[in-house]
Amino acid sequence: LFLATLTYDTLRFEYEDFPETKEPVWILGREYSVFTEKEEILLDVTSRLWFTYRKNFPAIGGTGPTSDTGWGCMLRCGQMIFAQALVCRHLGRDWRWIKGKRQMDNYFSVLNAFIDKKDSYYSIHQIAQMGVGEGKSIGQWYGPNTVAQVLKKLAAFDTWSSLAVHIAMDNTVVMEEIRRLCQSNLPCAGAAACPAVEPDVLYNGYPEEAGVRDRLSLWKPLVLLIPLRLGLTEINEAYIETLKHCFMMPQSLGVIGGKPNSAHYFIGYVGEELIYLDPHTTQPAVEPNGSGCLPDESFHCQHPPCRMSIAELDPSIAVGFFCNTEEDFNNWCQQIRKLSLVRGVLPMFELVERQPSHFSNPDVLNLTPDSSDADRLERFFDSEDEDFEILSL
Repeated sequence: LFLATLTYDTLRFEYEDFPETKEPVWILGREYSVFTEKEEILLDVTSRLWFTYRKNFPAIGGTGPTSDTGWGCMLRCGQMIFAQALVCRHLGRDWRWIKGKRQMDNYFSVLNAFIDKKDSYYSIHQIAQMGVGEGKSIGQWYGPNTVAQVLKKLAAFDTWSSLAVHIAMDNTVVMEEIRRLCQSNLPCAGAAACPAVEPDVLYNGYPEEAGVRDRLSLWKPLVLLIPLRLGLTEINEAYIETLKHCFMMPQSLGVIGGKPNSAHYFIGYVGEELIYLDPHTTQPAVEPNGSGCLPDESFHCQHPPCRMSIAELDPSIAVGFFCNTEEDFNNWCQQIRKLSLVRGVLPMFELVERQPSHFSNPDVLNLTPDSSDADRLERFFDSEDEDFEILSL
């Protein structure tokens, strides 16, 4: 356990800067040059919300852990990929965090959704307690699929963001099911159907206008998470080019996964290396100050990001995408189809119009898999058997 909790705080190593290379740097759908855009690369990375181990937060469940050091890294990675979806939803992909600069209210609303307390939508408390329903006791490690399933359940309570969260199982993305999910909002028949709301009223603690706007919308913004296993004990090289292309798509939310015993949030690549944010730093829990503002510097990684060889990646991952509009989703489908036609590139998943008849669980929109399906998923994605061991701490 001691070895597992050595962190940046204790190791104090120097962070390696980006290599001087002509290879493009891709960060969540944006292309950069190391030679001419290094500051822009670092600003983009710093602007991502960075969630790490924390200590001295309120006990989970009232009597549980007050720190997630040593067990919460995949939960933190799940927070990071979902926070990126909320940033795209409420702030836009072009938004940037600059130290010392006053940020808009929506930024703090997003950040507050992840603070370490029981009433935040996506807090470590909520994820750990919701995970009990997925067969994970508090303090037990998660695999990528488990954290994706939990986040989907929690998003149902986030009426401010009003997201449609779809988890594509069996390596298959069914377009018909996604459209049905995202088009579940009905347009208002007229003014009488949508009563006026006082502008200062809060909607579940957040601005009401978002809820009104979404009731008028024909498309709920989509968070698409695709749990995958790209090999048995190591990644199959045939998938590497496809994985790279995922970071090149403007809809990219990145990838959660890592290497054995260590979960990471991958946000891009350069050459044959993945670029990632690492949750394995233990920081004190953050509380709002006397004026109600939240000190936010510790939620942004202000040093060059970590890198690792793609070949080191554990084969069990979850890939994420965000489609704010139906046009975004149609564009994403076109890109996936084109990628499947590239010679020598092995698709990581299949894109189909309708649900294949061989699907084991016909209700892919069900929030909670039935017991047999859940058992099958856990054995496949979260097996503790040595031959299939994936991410633990």
